[in-house]
Amino acid sequence: MIAWIRRTSIAALTAALLLFETVGTASALTPDDIEIQQLLEKSLSVVEIDKEIARVQQEQTKQESLLSTTQTRIDHQEQQLAEQREETGRILRSYYMGERDWLLKALLSFHSLQDWLKLLDYIDIIFSRDRTLMTQYAEQARLLRQEYEEQSEQQRKLHQVEEDLLKQRDRVAQLQKEMNITLEGRSDADKLRLLMNELNTYWNNVGVREVRTYFQALSDAMNHLPEWAQNNKDYLEINGFNYKLRIPEDSLNDFLREQNDLFNVFAFQFKNGQVTASGSRDGISIEVTGSYTVESKPKNHIQFHIVSLKFNGIPLPDTTRKELEETFDLSFYPQQILKFLTAKDVAIDDGELVVSLAVQF
Repeated sequence: MIAWIRRTSIAALTAALLLFETVGTASALTPDDIEIQQLLEKSLSVVEIDKEIARVQQEQTKQESLLSTTQTRIDHQEQQLAEQREETGRILRSYYMGERDWLLKALLSFHSLQDWLKLLDYIDIIFSRDRTLMTQYAEQARLLRQEYEEQSEQQRKLHQVEEDLLKQRDRVAQLQKEMNITLEGRSDADKLRLLMNELNTYWNNVGVREVRTYFQALSDAMNHLPEWAQNNKDYLEINGFNYKLRIPEDSLNDFLREQNDLFNVFAFQFKNGQVTASGSRDGISIEVTGSYTVESKPKNHIQFHIVSLKFNGIPLPDTTRKELEETFDLSFYPQQILKFLTAKDVAIDDGELVVSLAVQF
């Protein structure tokens, strides 16, 4: 097949059709085919990791801006605290050094009840002002501590972002080095570079949109899954305060097809402890393999984790999987079935997703 590709004008082919034709049967691939497939995978990974680098750089700029803003607030708070500290110190000295003794003496030497009441009002005003200044000092100190804590957290995030940026740049550099070494030993290097460029262009112009279309459809469908479970109580086993939801893959696929016609060519399969969702249309194939875990934050739910993601047989890097996980919510929330239910365990048997639930008192 690769030999046929070489004889064909590569520039005239779309990368999607090439990959769909060549990667379909891995067992038939020759070592040369595998080397080309690995080149394409690395080329696509470089494109996707470059996107992650751009995102991380934006996050770095954001964190630096937040840190600068926080530092400005800290400078202002420190100045206000210094002023409050001076005034608070003066008040405390007046109490401990006897400068307020005249108030007590005046209070004990009044000549009439009216004068005494006026003096009480005057003393109350003075003490109220003192209390206000002391309270302001305490509040300024609290705000400053809060700003310091926020600054510390922002510095930690910035340090993490910078580390991530260096790591992703190292990954790209290593992938490019490996591609250059492979291409240097090939007589068809120029054609392969053209093929990689076509693949990257096709992925950016068509592939990304297609993948996100599938994930958006899945996310929308998951919003209706609790309602579907309520209407299909045959899948829900009740044993005292314990519940077990069993979802057969055929039933899940029927549910998905009811939600969106896209799932007529895209189906789920539960096997070997994992869930695989795959389909193809218009010469584009997508395969997502993942697993489920029970998570408690921000609230109890069944979280879907992408283990692998393939576009026309080409694996996409972890940065792409992470971005899709963060963008599209494919989780299942038991409380949407019944408010008092929480997920305790989730398992994937062959042909069936099993969720163990319990009553939350």
